[in-house]
Amino acid sequence: MKEAIKNFPNQLRFEPIIENKKTLISTKNFVVCGMGGSHLAADLLKTWNPLLNLIIHHDYGLPVLTNGLNNYLIIISSYSGNTEEAIDGFHEAITKKLPVACISTGGKLLELAIKYKKPYIKIPDTGIEPRSALGFSMVSLLKLMKEEQALLEIKRTADIIDMNKTEKEGEILAKKLKDFTPIIYASTKNEPVAYNWKIRFNETGKIPAFYNTFPELNHNEMVGFDGEKKTEKLLKNFYFIFLKDKADHPRILLRMEILKELLKKKGFPVEILEFEGKNIWEKVFSSLLIADWATYYIAQQYGLKAQETEIINNFKNTIEKKGQNL
Repeated sequence: MKEAIKNFPNQLRFEPIIENKKTLISTKNFVVCGMGGSHLAADLLKTWNPLLNLIIHHDYGLPVLTNGLNNYLIIISSYSGNTEEAIDGFHEAITKKLPVACISTGGKLLELAIKYKKPYIKIPDTGIEPRSALGFSMVSLLKLMKEEQALLEIKRTADIIDMNKTEKEGEILAKKLKDFTPIIYASTKNEPVAYNWKIRFNETGKIPAFYNTFPELNHNEMVGFDGEKKTEKLLKNFYFIFLKDKADHPRILLRMEILKELLKKKGFPVEILEFEGKNIWEKVFSSLLIADWATYYIAQQYGLKAQETEIINNFKNTIEKKGQNL
């Protein structure tokens, strides 16, 4: 896991090759079908470009739209190539004769892409977990979307990320979080970043974690931390992490500041982590590298294996056996 984090910038330098490129359609409308770590990059594309017409589908089949999906490129993303929900989405796209492309390291998905002569990108199988392959997934998605300028910007970002700084900050944060459950808050625009943080706490750190967004949380969730002594046992182990972006709406920044003070008065620890970087890619990737390092060192603190996700593997094996007749 440690090497996977250290080698992350090299993922941003990956040169994806589109096989069966002649069958790739040109469009500005996209659906990305993927589960777990296989849709995390697509989530972040919404932070990069909120105007991007991108639907992220993490379920069986395909999303239902009033005007249908004929003008959309359906991108099936599965790191292993064997995710049953992704395979189901591919089959539905084929049945409905919709434009489809695939991203995977191999497995059944690439076999299907080859069989049906659909465009696909084979990403390197380096033995890492899907969540750790974020860079590979990101540049592959942008390649299929024909976003060449964004790909150039990402490659430049690979050379300027301060890896030593992100590790140092992550290690310090991990020590602060010992015996706490993290709650990550961000603006609505940066919700995908907060969600990525949560996933890293769950999968790498092996601890519960939760997230929400401003301003919505000010209208409901924060009331749940106002029980004082009557609910003290429920509240004592939460640690708040605010992901602050100077580019956020001024009222969002004000809400963060006010809530921080209110929570501190109630005795909650609050950490403000400000996005740093020359462009959106550096901001996002640097923030997530801090999360990677923090959760890696959290796993170390508890004597847990940062990379493995045994319960997911067990669940997949069980559902495969019990769902054979469905």
